[in-house]
Amino acid sequence: MIQDSVLGPYQEIITARASDKKIRSKSQDGGIVSALLIYALEENIIDGTIVAVESNEALKVEPKVATTKKDILKAAGTKYTMCPNLALLKEATRSYGLEKIAAVGTPCQVMGLRKMQAYPMGARNVTDKIALSIGIYCMENFPYESLRTFVCDKARTAPQKVTKMNISKGKLFINHSDSKDAFAIPLKETHGYEQSGCNYCLDYVAELSDISCGSVGAKDGWSTIIKRTDNGASLVDEAINEGVLEVTDTDEGKFGLEMLKKLSTNKKKKNQKRIDKKLDMGLSIPFAHSSKKKDILENR
Repeated sequence: MIQDSVLGPYQEIITARASDKKIRSKSQDGGIVSALLIYALEENIIDGTIVAVESNEALKVEPKVATTKKDILKAAGTKYTMCPNLALLKEATRSYGLEKIAAVGTPCQVMGLRKMQAYPMGARNVTDKIALSIGIYCMENFPYESLRTFVCDKARTAPQKVTKMNISKGKLFINHSDSKDAFAIPLKETHGYEQSGCNYCLDYVAELSDISCGSVGAKDGWSTIIKRTDNGASLVDEAINEGVLEVTDTDEGKFGLEMLKKLSTNKKKKNQKRIDKKLDMGLSIPFAHSSKKKDILENR
């Protein structure tokens, strides 16, 4: 196990994608999450998962318990607004009778899941049924109304016409049916629209998950997978051996792992400064600590 101060604990980092072209066509990048969930379901490693699906209102998402391949594929693709997946854990166990659940979420959601497992008050007989946690790389997330602003006011189109959204190379790209070209918004123009809590989060790569993945550090159409726990590493290795995932060389350079580490480091440094500023003002931030040596010594 490697203890990395930037990427968190992990066993190995690889670059891969789903072998199934149908999965890739419906997914955001390499289709890793969908492929692993479907494989785990078919191999009885899990008996269901909680995914984010589009609601009746365009761009707005809601959590759903998925127990079939069709359900999982319907949820494929990155969602750029928050979805309260953990809220369905009790329903998944009690209404659906699931005994082995996979949870997919952003770093803050994975952290919430681990806290639930450590202190299961109000979630007894639920957290022991978590069989797998898959984390998604995340710099920030947006409220639903912020997405509407990007689409309606900046891209000048309607939410129901959006076919895909993607963050890449410092821009938010919005594909929609009114144009063959994606509308690009520089990420610096999205600052101030994100969830307020994102400004105090120090985790970019879901360090507490069993498996972390995202497109950063990989070439187009592929994903970087961080194998963390034995459960996570075992699932990924089995999926590779069974031909569910195909692997390529991992780029160690500035457009590969160096980029992943850079973004993770930048999030930690930027948001730690915000935390320090709030603490200097006498304000309290849950689970946050000052990075200043004087404050650390005084709090011992």
